[in-house]
Amino acid sequence: MGKTYALITGASGEIGQAIARELALQGHHLYLHYYQNKQAVEQLQFELSSDVECRLIKANLASPEGPGQLVEQLEQAIDVLVYNCGSSHSGLMTDVSDKELDSMVQLQLKSPFQLLQRILPSMITKKQGSIVMITSIWGQTGASCEVLYSMVKGGMNTMVKALSKEMAPSGIRVNAVAPGIIATKMNEHLTDEELEAISEDIPLGRFGLPEEVADAVGYLISPKSSYITGHILPVNGAWYC
Repeated sequence: MGKTYALITGASGEIGQAIARELALQGHHLYLHYYQNKQAVEQLQFELSSDVECRLIKANLASPEGPGQLVEQLEQAIDVLVYNCGSSHSGLMTDVSDKELDSMVQLQLKSPFQLLQRILPSMITKKQGSIVMITSIWGQTGASCEVLYSMVKGGMNTMVKALSKEMAPSGIRVNAVAPGIIATKMNEHLTDEELEAISEDIPLGRFGLPEEVADAVGYLISPKSSYITGHILPVNGAWYC
C-alpha cells in the first residue's frame, strides 16, 4: 500500500484518539483535527509519530467557517475521512435556543457535508476512498430529551445511505458506526446510581469502550469490508436494539 492519508475530526477525545491509534496500526498517515484540547492531540502526535506522519489541524466545525479553515490546512489529498464529533445535547426540545440549534446542525450536518464537498473530488479522481461517520444509537431509535441530537445523528445516517449510492460507481465507500453508551468523559455528569442503572439495562451488562468503536471503524476502512457500503454498524451491546 502506498502512502495514504486519513483525516480524523475530533481526535482529541477518547474515541477520536482510539480511532487514530487503530488507523496508525493500519499504516495510514494522519491529520488529527481538534478545536480546544491541543494538549491531548500533541500527546497523541508524540505517541504515534514514530510509526506514521501525524499533523495537527485546528478548526471550529461548529462554525460556518470551520470546514474551509480545516481544508486550507491539508497538504495532501485525503484517502480516509472519519468524521467524529463528541458534542451532544440534552434537554427539553422547547428549551433549545436558536444558537444551540444552529451550532448543532452546523457541527453534525452542514460541516460534514461541506467538508465532503471539498474532499471528495480527489477521491473521485483516484477512484478510491473510504468515509466513516460516527453517529449514534439515538440517530436510529431517537431519545426523549435528546431530540436535537437524535435529529442530527439521524440525518447523518441518512446522508451516509444516500452518499454511498452516489459514490459507489467511483469506488468510494461510505459507512457509519453508531455507538451506544461508551465509557468516556461525556458521561461524567451521570451519578453512580445512574451509571449502574444504565449498565443493568444493557444486555451485555456494561458500557462500550472507545477501542471497541475504533475496532469497528478500522474494519469498515480496511480491505476486509471491501463490499460493505451504506451500512450503519451499531456498537451498542444490544442496548435499544
